[in-house]
Amino acid sequence: MAPRRIIIDTDPGADDVVAMLLALASSPEELEVMMISVTYGNVALESCLRNVVGMFHVLDHEMEWRKTQGKPLGFEALRTYKPIIAVGPEHALEEEMLMADNFHGADGLHGVHEAHPHLSPADTWRALFKDGLPGHTEVPSYLKYFTPSKTPAHKEILRILKEEPADTVSICVLGPMTNLALAASEDPETFLRVKEVAVMGGAVECEGNVTPVAEFNTYADAVAAARVFALTSPNPASTMPPIPKDKATLPPYPEKLSRRLNISLFPLDITTPHLLNMGFFLEKIEPQLAGSSPLATWVNTFMAGIFRQIGSMIGTEIEPGLSLHDPLTVWYMLTGSDPAWKLAKGAPEDIRIETSGQWTHGMHVSDRRGRTRPDGVTAFEIPGDEDGWLSLRRGNRINRYVSSPGEMAFAPFLMERLFG
Repeated sequence: MAPRRIIIDTDPGADDVVAMLLALASSPEELEVMMISVTYGNVALESCLRNVVGMFHVLDHEMEWRKTQGKPLGFEALRTYKPIIAVGPEHALEEEMLMADNFHGADGLHGVHEAHPHLSPADTWRALFKDGLPGHTEVPSYLKYFTPSKTPAHKEILRILKEEPADTVSICVLGPMTNLALAASEDPETFLRVKEVAVMGGAVECEGNVTPVAEFNTYADAVAAARVFALTSPNPASTMPPIPKDKATLPPYPEKLSRRLNISLFPLDITTPHLLNMGFFLEKIEPQLAGSSPLATWVNTFMAGIFRQIGSMIGTEIEPGLSLHDPLTVWYMLTGSDPAWKLAKGAPEDIRIETSGQWTHGMHVSDRRGRTRPDGVTAFEIPGDEDGWLSLRRGNRINRYVSSPGEMAFAPFLMERLFG
């Protein structure tokens, strides 16, 4: 069976790293990770990129350790395919300031590089992605697992989508959507060749995590999210963000496009209940730590920091658990044919991104009034509906998922895939 071919757009971040590990631990028949496009987000761009390179460095050590221990190597997708890694911009489309969330520590992985220097790549890794910097005297062993690119990430996304047949490559979005917005703006028709964009982002019927109404990924670049969401509309201009007077901005899309974007949305509503609890994590990781697994040592370090952070937020009476926000999109890519994945009633929904509200920046807005829509035969619009919330010709069309194969099933699946 041909694998599902994916691009991962990410801002690592602990749960981003766990998501990428899950993808790389899949079988070659399940997933092919064609590209990892790196963006700013949980921490500054360079730290995000360092964490991606560091992950491959650790996996290189882990493969050697498993060989010497006579253990199954696992991570077949890692050993079969060789993704491109490319880097995006350092900030949001219309903001110069980084909207860091501080949840993942200063380096994005709670000090793992300082705690285990031998599991971090030499600083010369920067030369893989930027000219004019001191490079390696020898080719790093971890380079057998990925190809570094000095081309901007959004251009690499467009190149892949142009070279591959339409509807054969999907994108998992685990961070702010700046890279996708740049790709869509530069060449919307090529961008629309993507099969599906699975987005971890937003809070639709629950509270936000960075403000009362906004989730971090969307909040960090609400304009980018709004522009990408608009491509799901029969009339993208109807949901595009307002044009600022004093800032450079991307141009509008052409009036006529050949197709609409297919977005599958995984907001906090569905991701938050999928927990990796501390007790279960420690139960599964401790045998690996006892054997000095490099991957277990590395993952345990940043997960311990995550659990400490969560404990400081919720107190000592509740067991800390990491919500598997980003990994859920990869689980969907692996198991999306399972009928337990269910869409919201009335899907696709008209969900729009607020970009200019003082208190609602990054909010996912939908119409909950329950009003009757036109029948699509005698009418397509409702008189007086100026913003098109009831329109059949305006507004976004988002496939929001509300259930999975099991909130309690995911953590065991994940830990089994990563550590056996």
